[in-house]
Amino acid sequence: MPRAAFWSGWILFAGIMMLLIGAYNLLQGLAAIFSDDYYLVGEDDLLVFDFTAWGWIMLIWGVVLCLVGFGLVTGKAWSRWAGIAVAGLNAVAQAAFLSAFPLWSILVVGLCVLVIFALAARWDEAQADMTGTVSGAP
Repeated sequence: MPRAAFWSGWILFAGIMMLLIGAYNLLQGLAAIFSDDYYLVGEDDLLVFDFTAWGWIMLIWGVVLCLVGFGLVTGKAWSRWAGIAVAGLNAVAQAAFLSAFPLWSILVVGLCVLVIFALAARWDEAQADMTGTVSGAP
């Protein structure tokens, strides 16, 4: 397998993961909107907003993640930097859920880190393979 094909597989992986992370955020948002008592958090735990407001934020954010994921899967050039930015912001946003769902939040942060790696490493080679142009690197 040529190196460029290997890295274009990582871009596809990043796009699919971004779609899944966006879908997870949509579900988190819906759960927070429709059931405030779904997330159990102690009085001393960190939460910036009430759960309904956080639910709407996560719902809208999930749509943004899905749109960027769709851009990655279809090979849009703008989606690389957008993907790095939204994956990084999503990893930070998951910190608000650490007290409610620590394992889940850590898992999503890990997926975001993998997405950032996939988008930051060897983008030119992957883009050349995805668009069918010849890459200058062997």
